[in-house]
Amino acid sequence: MTTPILDPERLVKALDAEGVRFVLVGALGARLFGFPRVTADADITPAIDADNMERLARALRALHARVFTESIPEGLSFDVSAAMLARSSLWNLTCDAGRLDLVFEPLGTRGFDDLATTAVPFDLFGARVLVAPLRDTLRMKEASGRPQDRQDAMLIRSMLQQQNG
Repeated sequence: MTTPILDPERLVKALDAEGVRFVLVGALGARLFGFPRVTADADITPAIDADNMERLARALRALHARVFTESIPEGLSFDVSAAMLARSSLWNLTCDAGRLDLVFEPLGTRGFDDLATTAVPFDLFGARVLVAPLRDTLRMKEASGRPQDRQDAMLIRSMLQQQNG
């Protein structure tokens, strides 16, 4: 069995059906602002209040979420509960809608409350989705320091300079 191909529509609809509050971050969110890199996963920063974590767990169970690992593409089953999700600040998952990373406090940010203040609402597949703007994506990429993120940061800085004219 292989990891399912990313299906953003299915993912957004499943999260929306449960009323999950989150900010779409990473390359998928940045693509909505013209960032050219294609990505094979979705990264979200969910709100961490107890009610939202319960809604997130329900959505993940509906998507048959499993822990992603390179050596086992179909993923490893785990206790998809709010309590378990709260035990880590990062979850790399695979589910029926493809790869999904839960990043509760992306580097360079203070998490959902920080990102939601500047997030831009988009209507995606009939749902209102908050998306981190390029400036916030840039600060996450710069804080990461990974080679791919350094390259992405250079491109995003260039895009922002062009926008500011």
